[in-house]
Amino acid sequence: MRIEWTGLRRPSVPAAVEAAIATAAEGAPADRLLAWAETADGSTVVAGRHRLHVTTPVPDAAPVVALSRPWHLVDAGSWDGESDTLTVTWVDGERPTRLVLPEPGQLPETLRERVQASVVLAEAVDLGNRRTAKVVVRKDLATDRLLSQAVLPKGVRSADPGVSEQVRAGLARVREQVGLD
Repeated sequence: MRIEWTGLRRPSVPAAVEAAIATAAEGAPADRLLAWAETADGSTVVAGRHRLHVTTPVPDAAPVVALSRPWHLVDAGSWDGESDTLTVTWVDGERPTRLVLPEPGQLPETLRERVQASVVLAEAVDLGNRRTAKVVVRKDLATDRLLSQAVLPKGVRSADPGVSEQVRAGLARVREQVGLD
């Protein structure tokens, strides 16, 4: 697929989608919407300054916010150009979110930039047997509050022998380096 440069920016987020996001976020800091794309099923994915949003169309009604999560809860995102699929993995181990985006625009790049903006410090923790956990200090981009996280590889539980101790020590190191302890 070849894209011709027209010199024009992508149109603004559809007004109904923007209104649904604003309504769902009532009481939270306003989220400046940076990039968006429509999925193959008609949902709209929006990368905001503070959060990732997905709205779902409703026949004869305004769209509904189906997902709205802060960037510090996104572990990673990967783009597969062959299948036009953006896969978002979550820090809390929730099932990955797969979004088919026939015209992704700047959404994959914006997702990557926002996730990176939330990472303050990261360290790999060797758990042995070719297993590596990740300990991270992240920033809540809406409040600038720092928080620490541990991401365990698939199949590893914190109750496994030695895992909890190694992860706790890794978290202590990164927290100390940014002045959280």
